[in-house]
Amino acid sequence: MLILGLTGAIASGKSTTASLFAARGVPVFSADEAVHRLYDGPAVAPIEAAFPGTTRDGTVDRKALSHALKTAAAGEDQEALARLEAIVHPMVREAEAGFIARQKLLGRRLVVLEIPLLFETGADRRVDMILVTVADEEIRRSRALARPFMDTAKLALLDARRLPEDEQRRRAHFVIDTGSGLEAAATAVDGLLRALLPVANAG
Repeated sequence: MLILGLTGAIASGKSTTASLFAARGVPVFSADEAVHRLYDGPAVAPIEAAFPGTTRDGTVDRKALSHALKTAAAGEDQEALARLEAIVHPMVREAEAGFIARQKLLGRRLVVLEIPLLFETGADRRVDMILVTVADEEIRRSRALARPFMDTAKLALLDARRLPEDEQRRRAHFVIDTGSGLEAAATAVDGLLRALLPVANAG
């Protein structure tokens, strides 16, 4: 089974690109979606212990957690985000492993792992090929700031933890620029699938 890792900077079009693969029948694992599920279940207790007051009614209050992280970063606690990731990342890794095992049992030849911190967490060592999505800085910024719970301070905090785009490009096997619109991205995905499926089927 060929495992394609999908990553890129914040708001570079990762989820849109992942949805294009899914629409074409390729199984996709989204690390972000896995986190959302964890915030409604297994991650609640350890996050509340690490960041008191950030959960409500058995779920993580994302607005409160975002505020706690920004407050910590603005003060002397520069490791708050790392503590959160230490809680969440192993749980996401477990969910990812379960996804891969299920797809192998189903006989899938190609799957996509959408992992925002693919390089930063070492997940690049668990995939066969890497696709990086890119977009102009202004496009990314506009997209990111339109999201719930996002502001310039949080965006800067998250961007600072990412591998620079030029280094991501260097490590990628494929790059898709999503700044030209959905139709262009879809055409790029179709072309990539034409290249990948023979390789996957031969594996």
